[in-house]
Amino acid sequence: MARIGFIGLGIMGLPMAVNLVRAGHDVTGFNRSPGRTARFAEQGGTAADSARAAVEGAEVVITMLPDSPDVDAVADDVLTAAGALWIDMSTIAPATARAVADRAHRSGLRALDAPVSGGEQGAVEGTLSVMVGGAADDVAAARPVLEVLGKTIVHVGPAGSGQTVKAANQLIVAGTIGLVAEALTLLRAQDVDLASAVEVLSGGLAGSAVLDRKATPMLTHEFTPGFRVDLHHKDLGIALGSAREAGVPLPLGAAVAQLMAAARTQGHGDLDHSALLLVLEQLAGLRKD
Repeated sequence: MARIGFIGLGIMGLPMAVNLVRAGHDVTGFNRSPGRTARFAEQGGTAADSARAAVEGAEVVITMLPDSPDVDAVADDVLTAAGALWIDMSTIAPATARAVADRAHRSGLRALDAPVSGGEQGAVEGTLSVMVGGAADDVAAARPVLEVLGKTIVHVGPAGSGQTVKAANQLIVAGTIGLVAEALTLLRAQDVDLASAVEVLSGGLAGSAVLDRKATPMLTHEFTPGFRVDLHHKDLGIALGSAREAGVPLPLGAAVAQLMAAARTQGHGDLDHSALLLVLEQLAGLRKD
């Protein structure tokens, strides 16, 4: 069992850290919001009052943070964990991931970028999909830890590759949510029974994990965040920025990014990304607020 320092106990990070504790690892956690750290301690983890304290003596450091600047902000603290394996599971820019890996290697640490897909439900159930960038030997060393957190763990290439795959993942998820929102709006406008329509759509080629997980809360307008609009807005910015660097056009991605930006502008940033439905309903004149 490993001594793990875990930084970032948010919607995803807290259940991930708890799963590591339940698997028998010695996990010390830190979050900028003390209440989240306290909740981790209540579930068997060890609470730290700073990022540096969390990584002291750690063999493995896991960061699960909102954005590139957040990862940069804790880098000095993480790099005090001499010889540790740093697994950054945040979703950040590929260029930032490469810079972090280079800095870690120069400081004597091994580093992986290992963003995840599967949302809060996948984090709770330990069934996340993990896309890992870095050296093959480091991926092999990290696998016993990652297998507690995810069901699908795939080494996708050198440093930064995990983040590039995650950007592609976020394009697909956002685009699918957008099309589900459009479909439900069309069905609603034509007075079709929505639950029945979703049932038959799920059984055909239109079926998907997004439809399975998001359609019911969209029908009931229950947008409790599993993954917030604000974060998906950030992720689509990463995808578009990476595409610009590579000279790759993303016309559909750009369109759904504009819809996600509209959801955020309309005050839905703290809602689940399925709240993209609200934008489509407003465009269709089906919302009065």
